Amino acid sequence: MFPVVAILVQFLAFIAPGFVQGAPASAELLDISARAPTCNTPSNRACWTTGFSITTDYETSTPFTGVTRTYNLEITEHDNWKGPDGVVKEKVMLINSPVITADWGDRITIVVKNSLRANGTSIHWHGIRQLNTNLQDGANGVTECPIPPNGGVKTYSFLALQYGTSWYHSHFTAQYGNGVVGTIQINGPASLPYDIDLGTFPISDYYYRTADNIVIDTKNNGPPLSDNVLFNGTNVHPVTGAGKYANVTLTPGKRHRLRIINTSVENHIQVSLVGHTMTVIAADFVPVNAETVNSLFLGIGQRYDVTIDASQAVSNYWFNVTFGGQGFCGGSVNPTPAAIFHYAGASGGNPTNPGTAPPDSNCLDLDNLSPVVTRTVPVANFNPTPADTLPVHLTSVPGQTFLWQVNGSSIVVDWDKPVDEYVLTGNTSYPRSENLIIENSVNQWGFWLISNDPNGAFGLPHPIHLHGHDFVVVAKSPPVTPLSQTPFIYNPSTDSGSLRSSNPPRRDVTMLPPKGWLIVAFKTDNPGAWLMHCHIAWHVSGGLSVDFLERPNDLRSGISAADAAAFEANCNAWRSYYPQLDPFKQDDSGLKI
Repeated sequence: MFPVVAILVQFLAFIAPGFVQGAPASAELLDISARAPTCNTPSNRACWTTGFSITTDYETSTPFTGVTRTYNLEITEHDNWKGPDGVVKEKVMLINSPVITADWGDRITIVVKNSLRANGTSIHWHGIRQLNTNLQDGANGVTECPIPPNGGVKTYSFLALQYGTSWYHSHFTAQYGNGVVGTIQINGPASLPYDIDLGTFPISDYYYRTADNIVIDTKNNGPPLSDNVLFNGTNVHPVTGAGKYANVTLTPGKRHRLRIINTSVENHIQVSLVGHTMTVIAADFVPVNAETVNSLFLGIGQRYDVTIDASQAVSNYWFNVTFGGQGFCGGSVNPTPAAIFHYAGASGGNPTNPGTAPPDSNCLDLDNLSPVVTRTVPVANFNPTPADTLPVHLTSVPGQTFLWQVNGSSIVVDWDKPVDEYVLTGNTSYPRSENLIIENSVNQWGFWLISNDPNGAFGLPHPIHLHGHDFVVVAKSPPVTPLSQTPFIYNPSTDSGSLRSSNPPRRDVTMLPPKGWLIVAFKTDNPGAWLMHCHIAWHVSGGLSVDFLERPNDLRSGISAADAAAFEANCNAWRSYYPQLDPFKQDDSGLKI
């Protein structure tokens, strides 16, 4: 391990008894057909089953299996909890965190029980497109009311129309940073052959203070350093040595698939494996043509599936996390966050070669990736106007030094009356505080220019996440170091040549450069209320989000009576609890991704 400045979130595993409850009725998209025997083998991962392969466009074709994978999650609350590195935390909120595993084309049904004492909850399935299932997105105040505490139950159900790697987390205030998080693995084809799937590997910043306290503190102060960095839920204490390193076993001579997820609340990470390269085969849920790298930057919420060849000497190797960007990507009290990758047959003990810090990523995405399934984007149609420009701005109000705005407004959702309730009842008197962008066009490309406060006092990089879609990353301002604080304002006469029309990168999280700009585009082919927000927890808590209300009339007509009834029943249960029985009233945007 080499000294670094680091900071990451908390992925905390807690096993609790499950329970079973039936899922509500929900309309299928297409007729279910039985899955043919798989042709996916170590030497041919591109094939999946008859008629479906890595070149199949999952936005238009899915091998429906007729299989339902059912999971039962329970969220619990614990005081004076001893963490993985031996430090006792005042409070945590944990979820029994199985890896939600399915095959492409399965139905996934998850029953969530809220056993917290006083907080509501909702669970968002990050990156899941939720085609025609907006009510299952898990964004409280937008697609649902929170699930009430003390035994409230909600069932989520959706089809696995995509495949790859992702995660799930609470979308209610600060719970996500208190430990309400888990991972998702949907099996499907891949762009490279491999022998062994090592599964999901979340990396997260970890704080001894509660996330609730940090939310309050960051209204008027900068974010704290993380106290530690967890790899798959564990690490040693940087001073006492309590706890244990995460340990991943590699089989000599074999190629391994590793599914890396940045589940942090605050910081972006750069990973490297001493003595090895990694080959990227997927970015978020999008399969890409193989790209070999020495290190890999992951913004918060981003995922990369990589292959690693166990072709070096049989030994133990450090898997290191570093933070670049001159402190703009984060920092940690732990100077050497790392896990151990252990070759089968090697002796025990820690690796001896600390490795060399990789070149600084400067909080910049890997923007040269080429999706396997291509898109051609009509960039000639884009001429920015105020209607499709989203300015991000940091401002202050009495009592709060840091308040984030998009389009001149900070989002504040209403837990009692989600956006989808307005849609279901035909009420178009949407509050300004919902930061809605209403899009009625059908199956048309929409382009959005996001500017990052070029005239502000200072600029920060923001990981921008969109619900309900993969967007294409059409263009960004020139790459510079964050410390330079170089302002860039999009100029069509000089910058339009940088817009990419032929198969640009596609994903659901991308980095907005500090004091720069970003252009993304997506098709209006999925009716729903879809948040687009910064994935830094304190920033979205401080208002940095908009909500695309896409084809509201089609959304309303597509919701079944049974799903509408389940929506209303959950809201009625929540309203019976909040606000009169809740000791903790809403004091931020209501969102914490």
